Amino acid sequence: MAEPSLVAAGEEPEERAIEAALRPKNLDDFVGQHRVRKQLSLVLQASRMRGRTADHVLFSGPPGLGKTTLAMIVAAEMNAPLRLSSGPAIQHAGDLAAILSSLSEGEVLFLDEIHRMSRPAEEMLYMAMEDFRVDIVVGKGAGATAIPLELPPFTLVGATTRAGLLPGPLRDRFGFTGHLEFYSVPELELVLRRSAGLLDLKVNSAGFAEIAGRSRGTPRIANRLLRRVRDWALVHGIEQIDSRAASAALDMYEVDKKGLDRLDRAVLEALITKFGGGPVGLSTLAIAVGEETETVETVAEPFLVREGLLGRTPRGRIAMAPAWTHLGYAIPSGVFAQEQLDLFDSGEEAAGAGEWAPEGQ
Repeated sequence: MAEPSLVAAGEEPEERAIEAALRPKNLDDFVGQHRVRKQLSLVLQASRMRGRTADHVLFSGPPGLGKTTLAMIVAAEMNAPLRLSSGPAIQHAGDLAAILSSLSEGEVLFLDEIHRMSRPAEEMLYMAMEDFRVDIVVGKGAGATAIPLELPPFTLVGATTRAGLLPGPLRDRFGFTGHLEFYSVPELELVLRRSAGLLDLKVNSAGFAEIAGRSRGTPRIANRLLRRVRDWALVHGIEQIDSRAASAALDMYEVDKKGLDRLDRAVLEALITKFGGGPVGLSTLAIAVGEETETVETVAEPFLVREGLLGRTPRGRIAMAPAWTHLGYAIPSGVFAQEQLDLFDSGEEAAGAGEWAPEGQ
């Protein structure tokens, strides 16, 4: 069965081949996510033993952790064809009906970003997942007629980066739900060792550790940085990549020891130098770094918050103590320790249950 292309149009054939080669083809080759792998393996093995189509599967978690790869593995393990689509591409019930009606028995349908599917299509999916049928509406108004269309048994694999946006009725129809966690540095080193072997690269242990430490806990980023280090080593005539070579290459690409890139540092620099560490509203901060608000919120913030470098409060964003230290600034005595901790205390009271109240702009 030919593997579907998952690379954007316009990328070089070599990069396309590399992307395909680096993706694990089965659960044994998949590194990390031990709990999810063990549970998924049991689900698929039981389905094969019963001779039935596997239950519907939902993968959730941040981007780049392997949701798409796991969907491809599900199809490979079940020896079934794979159909690829995404939530944003299905804006009408008719779009979904066209996909479902063309599925073959046992086929695996992968819907990426399933939480972004339109509501009418979502409601059609309920019946398709549970009863393997859809109702096609013909005509309009009082003369409209619903024609039931039987579907062959299939497996839906959904992926989402925001599981909280999935309606309960849809989430409950998945037989197995796996949440993917960020990778540890040792796990990323294993990912890099496998990728280096496939790319025929010579990298020592210190080189792997250097790249893994800057990969933000994400295999996709680790593999991307490995390819950039490979390019740097090729241009500079280096046969074996060690920590010094990896560090020099990644410094050139503006990826620092913590994995912060240009945008991450720009956000923290603006917070500290222009706004005294905050608090400052998101839109104001975005203007200060010359980026769109959505870019700062979805690209930079999640990693900075997870690393304890940036805080979100009811009054705006603040630079946490490790951010000052990492960028080489002295923490203002007394101000940060008391005033900003007070902000967090008030935020917890105002919002409750870990959700922050709306910030000021």
